[in-house]
Amino acid sequence: MAIKRTIKADATTAMSSMTDIVFLLLIFFLITSTLINPNALKLLLPKSTGQVAAKATTSVSIKDWQDGNYSFHIDGNETAIPFEEVEDALIEKLQNEDEPTFSIFADETVPVKEVVAVMNIAKRNHYKVIMATSPE
Repeated sequence: MAIKRTIKADATTAMSSMTDIVFLLLIFFLITSTLINPNALKLLLPKSTGQVAAKATTSVSIKDWQDGNYSFHIDGNETAIPFEEVEDALIEKLQNEDEPTFSIFADETVPVKEVVAVMNIAKRNHYKVIMATSPE
């Protein structure tokens, strides 16, 4: 006695759920790719062979405008702040840190005097400093 099936299995798959997953992955990667580069300023960093593995919690960027003016930016913010306000901004950002550390991102054309002025802020407040460079 042979039993025959009256309903056959459908061999097709719905692609609408697959496209939903692809779009969700696309959105995820677009959002996470913007978080990878914390510095929105385009700086030409000096080259170095030694790299530090320590992580800084905040950053100070010094941009050279080639006219004798230098702008200071905290955490890659495009809005510049005057040098007189850099110390207060760093104190506010690093006040609750166990080991307060910040990194300095300076154009390679920025004079050492400007970089040392930011390093003096770290010395006065007992902060650790990392000088950002590009790998050779």
